[in-house]
Amino acid sequence: MALSFQPVKPLLQTGTNAWSRWFSYAGLGIGVLLLLCSIQMYINIQQLLGGDSPRKDGYDFISISKTITNETMGQLDKNLFTEADMKELGSKPFVEGVSPLLANNFRFQLSGGSLVPFVSDFFVESLDDSFIDTVPPTFKWQTGDEVVPIIIASDFLEIYNVFAPGYGLPQISEATATQLGLQLICYHPDGTRETFRGRVVALSDRVNSIIVPKNFLDWANNKFGTTKDIRASRLYVKTKDANNPDFLSFLQQKNYKVNKDKTKFGRVKQVLQGVFSGLGIFGLLVVVLALMLFSFYLQLMIARSKDNLQLLLVLGYSPNWLSKNVARRFIPVYILVVVCAVVLTQLMQWAFHHFAMFDREELSTPLHWSVFAVAAFLIMLSLVTNYRMVKRLLYKMV
Repeated sequence: MALSFQPVKPLLQTGTNAWSRWFSYAGLGIGVLLLLCSIQMYINIQQLLGGDSPRKDGYDFISISKTITNETMGQLDKNLFTEADMKELGSKPFVEGVSPLLANNFRFQLSGGSLVPFVSDFFVESLDDSFIDTVPPTFKWQTGDEVVPIIIASDFLEIYNVFAPGYGLPQISEATATQLGLQLICYHPDGTRETFRGRVVALSDRVNSIIVPKNFLDWANNKFGTTKDIRASRLYVKTKDANNPDFLSFLQQKNYKVNKDKTKFGRVKQVLQGVFSGLGIFGLLVVVLALMLFSFYLQLMIARSKDNLQLLLVLGYSPNWLSKNVARRFIPVYILVVVCAVVLTQLMQWAFHHFAMFDREELSTPLHWSVFAVAAFLIMLSLVTNYRMVKRLLYKMV
């Protein structure tokens, strides 16, 4: 036959110590609310600033260069990348691959031919094909080929279409650009020149340059160039997350310059994550202090009820049974406190999603499952802590 706790309950003297109990409830509620809100906002930051955003091939590709200062101007040894620099960068866990952007080391001109009558000194570069977003099968060149395939940045075509009307030049569509025949004019050191036929085979949204096959650029640098030691002024980096704090810290430490549009959220992400991590730790400390305060209340309650509890133990009541029932008295209150904190967190998330973020698709109105998991853990932690403390105190009376 199960024993009833109702006749025993009046023997527990709560006395005038109820204020500590209510302070502990309030502290627990505030701490849980801070902790749950911090967890949800941390997840919101991850979703808003690229934590789960889709990217091409699942990677970010960004170019980096060395920062040129007044002290390093004209010092190529300090402004160009070495093999050691590339090996160091490629060895980092947040980097999946590195490729140098090698440029021409001779005078080069680009001409639009008869269709687009302009001639301009320009530059060409080569890059590993795996780092280029659009590489058609025709992007190949061997010694003796008459036509050199070219990949042009989409931004370059947009810039051309902006200034073309002012110079009386025709504007060009993307479809026409990929059929456009160009002239590549390469100059020897003595001023003599050779002209090659070029054809645009693709446009790139990733690489801001004019890309030619590596075979052609290596051959042209050897034939027209003045030096054999060719080093890159830019590197292309393949990484899973361009906003990775470790990646950004490494770039800052090495004084490397990077496209800020690719990493502009990284600094914001670091700051916000730090703020909400701090709030979460503060909330957890408040929860711990609230549980400690409630433990003081339980100790005072048991101390005041010591004679009655010892009598119950003499009458045959089990310390384990008494511990469970004393701790069970506070289950509804703990559940109510945590549920209220969850409801308030849900209301804040709803307001943040609908009013602050204007229903951004990256966010969801319902709370993340981890928030509910932490709430359930806190309820269990509170109950187990109280049960163990009451049991320890009662066993001391036996």
